[in-house]
Amino acid sequence: MHCLFGVNIKLDKLNSIFIILYYMLKTSNLLKNTKYLFFLVLSLTISSCAIKTEKIDLSIIESNLTCSFSVTADMRKYTGDAIGFFRGAVESINSIGPGDFMISPGDIDPPERVLYTIHKYIDEDYIWYPAVGNHETGTEPNMKWLREYNSRGNTLPNIVNTGPPGAEETMYSFDYENAHFIILNEYYDGKSDTGTDGDITDPVYNWLMEDLNMNHKPVIFVIGHEPAFPKADAESERIRHKNDCLNQYPENRDRFWNLLSEYSVTAYICGHTHNYSAIEINGVWQIDAGHSRGIRDRDSRSTYILFYIFENNSVWYYTYRRKAFFNLYLLTEKNQIN
Repeated sequence: MHCLFGVNIKLDKLNSIFIILYYMLKTSNLLKNTKYLFFLVLSLTISSCAIKTEKIDLSIIESNLTCSFSVTADMRKYTGDAIGFFRGAVESINSIGPGDFMISPGDIDPPERVLYTIHKYIDEDYIWYPAVGNHETGTEPNMKWLREYNSRGNTLPNIVNTGPPGAEETMYSFDYENAHFIILNEYYDGKSDTGTDGDITDPVYNWLMEDLNMNHKPVIFVIGHEPAFPKADAESERIRHKNDCLNQYPENRDRFWNLLSEYSVTAYICGHTHNYSAIEINGVWQIDAGHSRGIRDRDSRSTYILFYIFENNSVWYYTYRRKAFFNLYLLTEKNQIN
């Protein structure tokens, strides 16, 4: 049940009301652009309704939880207080339990607005670990903010390794309980943290290999913006950036993936395509978090992922996707990956 103007209405009936409202506005001569009015009215109406999210059941796992975290991606400017956009995903995450921190694998511009939304609708002390995406590298104010956010490369909590010269603040790794997390800047060329169009160059590869070699945690996540193997959305089958992700440099991509496999990395978490997918390749999971921009991208449902790590080093992920026309995120997939 959802509420509309104080009246409890089933989802199918509420959907019909929105359709009727849309065509009423479309045939009206009062406004020229009814599409944006519709989404405005939709957001305002849904904001008065209870946000309901399916709860998870972890009783099937006979082990104690050591760490949990959320993943959101590619929300870009669709942040702030509008319920139909990133805020809806953040509130849904908070309603379940946001875990210990959030990771966002890029396209987070402007990052200060992402952090504002997270802090307002989860908690001011909730930790956010961002990775650099291609949209940040093209805007110096956003890169400046990200560098200052992790000033000197060790301002964020739990950091154990700062980035190489020229990317000290935007490439780093941190430990949390029994897990190790590596945040890559795939636009680093050895001198500048905005120097490539997305590649695992020698400087990135060498830094990553040294970091993996120093790590002693049993569970490892690597986070970067671009997928190594672009895949279609798990539901809509839409595909974007088919040939211009890390795969545009196949030798470097393959060398990178072999390294992840050699060090038994649990998962590579990415974004960029706006399409959600999860696939195991040579023993390593690639999980593309899609996008968390709500109604802005209607060809692939808005998505967030919750990860759970346990004492026995098992890892589960739970994927939530937004139901069309509603600020309602439903559990669509769960899987054990370690």
